[in-house]
Amino acid sequence: MKTVIIGGVAGGASAAARLRRLDESAEIILLEKGPYISFANCGLPYYLGGEIKEREELLLQTPESFYNRFKIDVRVLSEAVKIDRQRKVVHIKNLKDNTEYEESYDKLILSPGAKPIIPNIKGINRKNVFTLRNIPDTDKITEYIAEYSPRSAAVIGGGYIGLEMAENLYLRGLEVTVLEKASHVIGSLDFDTAVEVHNYIRSKGINLILGEAAEEITDSPDGKTIIKTANREIKTDMIILSIGVTPDTALAEDCGLELAPNNAVITNEHMQTSDKDIYAVGDCVMVKNLVTGEPAHIPLAGPANKQGRIAADNICGIKSVYKGSIGSAILKFFDLTVAACGINERAAKASGLDYDKVFLYALSHAGYYPGARNISMKVLFENKTGRILGAQLVGFKGVDKRCDVLSAAIRHGFTAYDLEELELCYAPPFSSAKDPVNMAGFVITNIIEGIVKQYHWHDIDRLSKDENVTLLDVRTEREAARGCLERSINIPLDSLRDRLNELDKSKPVYVVCQSGLRSYIACRLLSQNGFDCYNLAGGYRLYESVTKEKEKTPSLQNGTEL
Repeated sequence: MKTVIIGGVAGGASAAARLRRLDESAEIILLEKGPYISFANCGLPYYLGGEIKEREELLLQTPESFYNRFKIDVRVLSEAVKIDRQRKVVHIKNLKDNTEYEESYDKLILSPGAKPIIPNIKGINRKNVFTLRNIPDTDKITEYIAEYSPRSAAVIGGGYIGLEMAENLYLRGLEVTVLEKASHVIGSLDFDTAVEVHNYIRSKGINLILGEAAEEITDSPDGKTIIKTANREIKTDMIILSIGVTPDTALAEDCGLELAPNNAVITNEHMQTSDKDIYAVGDCVMVKNLVTGEPAHIPLAGPANKQGRIAADNICGIKSVYKGSIGSAILKFFDLTVAACGINERAAKASGLDYDKVFLYALSHAGYYPGARNISMKVLFENKTGRILGAQLVGFKGVDKRCDVLSAAIRHGFTAYDLEELELCYAPPFSSAKDPVNMAGFVITNIIEGIVKQYHWHDIDRLSKDENVTLLDVRTEREAARGCLERSINIPLDSLRDRLNELDKSKPVYVVCQSGLRSYIACRLLSQNGFDCYNLAGGYRLYESVTKEKEKTPSLQNGTEL
């Protein structure tokens, strides 16, 4: 059996290694048009920032090491330019000497990855405008900084890579601006979770501009580069484009493989394309979103590695299946950790799911043990079943392990009742007896079982104008004096039992506290005394942060959806 693999890095390299482990006699040829067969592309920003000291640490495999270990014929600087499906031949261009030749195959694996999105902006083709996708990109940025000593940089795009670049350019001593067209950073988050990230970004001295798109790049008289938006001009010395990626599938399209509307390759559960002898893996393929069951493009390293392994299995007669992805991802931004898994509200609405959400502020470990920090959690669930649909977490400690648990829960169809029952490790330095994941289950099941009803920050504008409801603030007088909901009355929780006569039982009572905990206790007290009561999810803390952020973002003031 002769297998040709087009593209290395995660998907292609893992497929090649798995093929060899399964079949010692197989002929395996791996083609890579770049100079490196397997490198840590997720580590590139940290090399630029100096966290990773040596460039060689980014090189996971070389052609020589791959051959010595697996006897795989690795050809770098070898570009596949055409696939002849009828003859089962790949046309290859040797980029070292520009010669061309053919290579036959029995099975073919496509792993070309994705390419950076380059927007159609006037003036974008400049020597100080960069993308970051591979080691040559990294070398260009490093050389530019060494030669021109820029003092400022603008990152266009506030996704995971964009923020990692912002951090690492800042650590190199540059003044950094992040320009994001959407209303918030990190597309897998919702606006109400992202506001905490926005506040932290600004606290680190990075200029964050939201809801504005770059429209033109030009020069200023003082030698700076100017990015023009509809509202302002941003002066900078260099620009990093981090708008996202699109499947690199020109080769697949040219040979007539079936593609999705976004040009990603369509495969079956065995990673087989519309041609039974051609497989595709990694950032170039469509997968199934396990939460919604719908097709999705999820370009992440973990899924790419698994897909490469599954393609190799099937070529060798093992009927492995790729079931789909839930898009689990995480970001370190200075000391802050941001993580998400499953779907966000936009996806839930687009899929027509009957869902709700809860907000929690849970400590990373037992509060009496030194060093505990808050984790902000948003968890989406299906109303009737309690099935967990998605989670978003922001904090400084313990975020990764909670998101990992929730990711596993989502993948296996867990409900809130399952979260309640999870037996997670507990000792004071690591968690609490009721872990934040358990707490999410408790909060959701309270809602499903009707033990408490809730309302959300986006309901408050309507409620504050409704004379037929009571807004009750159960925080202390000092807390309420620092900011409160319009028309709310303040009765601190510890005084509430003795002051129930001050409330009108004929009106629904919408209760607020700082985080949602005291107001939950108040709702239990009120409901058992004959009141129709609702608890503000996330509390005044969430409402205040979202409201202040909306005031800073012009596009939201103009009615743009969150």
